[in-house]
Amino acid sequence: MVATLTGRRVAFLAADGVEQVELVKPWEALREAGAGTELLSLEQGRIQAMNGDIEPADTFEVDRSVAQASVEDYDGLVIPGGTANPDNLRADEGAVRFVRAFVESGKPVASICHGPWVLVEADVVRGRTLTSYASIRTDLRNAGGQVVDQEVVTDRNVTTSRGPDDLPAFCERVIEEIARS
Repeated sequence: MVATLTGRRVAFLAADGVEQVELVKPWEALREAGAGTELLSLEQGRIQAMNGDIEPADTFEVDRSVAQASVEDYDGLVIPGGTANPDNLRADEGAVRFVRAFVESGKPVASICHGPWVLVEADVVRGRTLTSYASIRTDLRNAGGQVVDQEVVTDRNVTTSRGPDDLPAFCERVIEEIARS
């Protein structure tokens, strides 16, 4: 049985370069479970998604800039991957501050593939067990995290996953965590 998220609001934080499947699949899964979803980014307008980091995919309309958003407005946060997406996000002080505040609030935060780079920049990795795309695992360790090679890991309110192949397990866990919160 799929958990119901009716009445729950989930923010997706993404920028240009987001891996399309890592944005779309969790978005669809959360909507099917009854959640309302909203796309936050660095500014209003549209963001360019990618397929495999190199092929432009669709563009997506931003609902609100992260500067206009408040942690209190949401029941969960999802940070998709792609290489350029989290690199753009972690360079923005407002996005980093939002992610840090979300983790500190105790509400569920989920990140996949290269997305945990933003968690590193927000200094919320220390003392947590996480997983990610293989190429950023050293960054997670250097930030004080314990890295494991599993399809999905939840440590307190932070859920992480390795990449697109793990999306079914990631989506299921994100729904469970938001339903439980």
